Amino acid sequence: MTAQPNHDGAPLAHLPLDALHRSLGARMAPFAGYDMPLQYASGIVSETLHTRQKAGVFDVSHMGQAILAGAGAARALESLTPGDLVGLAPGRMRYTQLLNEKGGVSDDLMVTRLPGVEERLLIVVNASRKADDFALIRERLPQFDFIPLNRALIALQGPRAAAVLGALLPGAEDLPFMSWRAFEESVSSFFVSRSGYTGEDGFEISMRADRAELFVKALLDNDGVAPAGLGARDALRLEAGLPLYGHDLDETTDPVEAGLSWSIGKRRRAEGGFPGFERIDAALRNGPPRLRVGLLPQTKAPVREGAILVSQSGEVAGHVTSGGFSPTLQRPIAMGYVAREYAAPGVSLATELRGNRIGVDVAPLPFVAHRYFKA
Repeated sequence: MTAQPNHDGAPLAHLPLDALHRSLGARMAPFAGYDMPLQYASGIVSETLHTRQKAGVFDVSHMGQAILAGAGAARALESLTPGDLVGLAPGRMRYTQLLNEKGGVSDDLMVTRLPGVEERLLIVVNASRKADDFALIRERLPQFDFIPLNRALIALQGPRAAAVLGALLPGAEDLPFMSWRAFEESVSSFFVSRSGYTGEDGFEISMRADRAELFVKALLDNDGVAPAGLGARDALRLEAGLPLYGHDLDETTDPVEAGLSWSIGKRRRAEGGFPGFERIDAALRNGPPRLRVGLLPQTKAPVREGAILVSQSGEVAGHVTSGGFSPTLQRPIAMGYVAREYAAPGVSLATELRGNRIGVDVAPLPFVAHRYFKA
């Protein structure tokens, strides 16, 4: 089947599992230059609830994977990010952000210190930003080997994920949260991390593209596992209060106002040495002028990205960056940025929806409690 054109006229790229998605009845849609499964026959609500109750399998092969290698690679990468990467033990991973010179987020990413004597970092970045991210790293850190990986990436998420994956790759069920391990099977290596983007316990598994279909079919042979698409992934991450790059994060947003201060290590706060340190240090010390918050619209219809939020006196208070229907809570939820004086849970704001003024209450995040694995 010929790929539909992307927004810029270029053909959409196909995932390694494209044929399998179509055989499973996926409704495909363009996303970040790829033809991606939006949902399957059961629908977004069913896929979301199944992941919360059992396990969902997501194809995230569009993400960018690469290895940065060489003595001093972690300290060098710290010149682009605020995360403590030098302190990463082998087999451990950390969430951080690539920052522009003003401290805005160019992308958010996961960085893993691979085991072994040689210093090697496994980097996973967003699909929409991988070309820019990879070009930046090559330009700014030319002294290191930088090797993009052409591998499939599968996410298995939900309370049954550990038992299911452990049956296929024994020992995976014992991995601590935010850790990584390579599993050898036949001639293939499976790179497994205990992490995800749903708020549930789960794993992300990187493998050779030609091994992906057989592996996913083995997962789906378990009656507790169902395929899930982009729609469910977005609903799950919104319920979990997790930001999405290009919506809740962008070049104008710094990690502190985005609620990501926890990802900036104590040493990095003291030493600096990353882009935009002056702005971020001031925000850490004095508080940012605005904050990312949860929002509960007092309506049955979702409030969408871009909606303007106003105070009870009519002053502009902020705007919505993500919004949708929560299958778990059976109600609309949203996230957005509001001025600091309106950021406390319980503050009542308002917006306009289809010509009508509706109430929107500030709420704590996450909407659905995280259930990450605690060893």
